[in-house]
Parts: sequence; C-alpha cells; structure tokens
Amino acid sequence: MTTTPPPPAAPVPSADPASAGAELLAALAPGLSPEAVRMAGGMATAFATNAAIAIVIVIAGIWISGLVAGAVRRGLTRTGRVDATLVGFFSSLVRYAILAVVGVAVLSRLGVETTSLVAVLGAASLAIGLALQGTLGHLAAGVMLIFFRPYRVGDAVDIGGKSGVVKDLTLFTTELATADNVKIIIPNGQVWGQTITNFSSHAERRVDVNVRVALEDDPVRALAAIRAVVAADGRILPAPEAPFVDVVDVTDTAFIVGVRVWVKAGDYFAVRFDLLRGVQAALRGGGFAIPYPATRAIG
Repeated sequence: MTTTPPPPAAPVPSADPASAGAELLAALAPGLSPEAVRMAGGMATAFATNAAIAIVIVIAGIWISGLVAGAVRRGLTRTGRVDATLVGFFSSLVRYAILAVVGVAVLSRLGVETTSLVAVLGAASLAIGLALQGTLGHLAAGVMLIFFRPYRVGDAVDIGGKSGVVKDLTLFTTELATADNVKIIIPNGQVWGQTITNFSSHAERRVDVNVRVALEDDPVRALAAIRAVVAADGRILPAPEAPFVDVVDVTDTAFIVGVRVWVKAGDYFAVRFDLLRGVQAALRGGGFAIPYPATRAIG
C-alpha cells in the first residue's frame, strides 16, 4: 500500500531580528554567501532599529521643546517683571537649543560622525554668513535692541524721522504704528544706526508753551491771568519743578511769556492743547490784545 509523504513543514520564522533579516536577504539574493547574508542582514536590522529610535527621539524632542518653551513663557509672564519681547525671545531660545541637542542625538544614533559634521557646518555657516551679512546684521542689531531696551512695545518713539508707537520688536524688524494708524516696518540694522527718541521712557514730561502779549498791555496782569489758568488744571504736577510762568523775551510788538509745566507723559498732548485754548480765552476775556508779527514793506 502506497502512502503519500506529508508536505514539507513551513519554515518557522526566527525570533531573532538579525536572523530574520538574514533569511529574507538570502531569499531575495540566493547568490550571496552565508557570511555576507548574515552581515548584511545584521546591518539592515541595526539601521532599521536605529532609524526607529531616531524617529522616537525626534518626536519626543519636538514635544519636550514645546513643553519647556511654554513653561518658560508662562513662568516669565507670571513674574510680571519681564518684557513681552524678552519672554518670546527666551522661550524661542530654549526651544531651539533643545532642538539642536535633539538633532545631534539623532545624527549620533544614525551613525553620523558629529565632529566631522561640526566642521562642515562651520564652513557652511561662513559661506552663508558672507551671503547674508545684511540679514545677519539686522539679526545682531535685533539682539542688541532686545538686551539694551532703548524702547519697549507700547512706547511712543521717533526713529530716524519715523514717529509712532512701537507695536512689535522682533529679531529682524521693528514695527511702528503712526498717529493715523499706518504700519511702518524698519529693519533693526537701520534702527540701531539711527538716533532714537523715546517719548515714553520717563513717567513725566514738560509742556512748553509760549504766549504773545502786546507791549501796550500790562504784563503783570497778563501773567496773573495765565497763572490762574495753570493753577486751575489739576493734571499739572508740582514736581519735579514748580510751574513756571514769566516773560522770557521781548520783540518789537509783544512780550513773550513762557509757560513751563510738568505733567504725566500720558497727559502731555491733552494738557498742551488745553493750555493753548485756555490761555488765549483768558487773555481775550481780560481785554488783552493778541499781537501779530509785524511786517515791513521795503521799497
């Protein structure tokens, strides 16, 4: 009686990843020697393992960098003593520092020689720096502006003839909003080389107003009327200097009365406008003539 031999048993996959890789490679390339197959299989398996670990490192590094940057931002904001621009700068600095460490770790895991990479990056950085020296100049100026703080977000400034309120300060540009709400963006390299006038740097500002009083009128009475207007304005401060109202010059047609008062920086324009209107109204109400500059015809 003839018996049918049982079918050959299917090969059992090896539990060892390296052996499994070698078996797969032997099946794909039967002409290779067993030694080459084992070596190539081990290298492929090791590279796949390292690549998987590198991917995990990248994902974890991105997550951790965002987490730490957010913690730094919240911590600095909570103190209330760090400028908003510096908060963003330091949080970004921490994030990119962590990402740089993650990049080195990933390259090391993939077998890249980091010392050679540093040399290559140094040469590339030199070439990029020469090509982008203008942009890097703006970056360097932005760092100087952030650390020395000649102005802050919300300050009223004049930068090289451009006036407005600072809306944003980044590493590359400064954004201003003019009084009629026009956006002006100035590269930081130009800002650092210009004269910067900050109108909001100090808590108090002095309002200077000159008033003309006719020579025919009594200057003592005019001074008394002007001083009454100054005394009636509660926004005028007694310090750092007491309000000054006196004759500072005399022309062919008028006494020039100087009014010098100190106010809070936020009240500067309102007090100035009110003084101009109030003084003129007081002088007209007191019967004082308003002199005009004399013109003389020649010929």
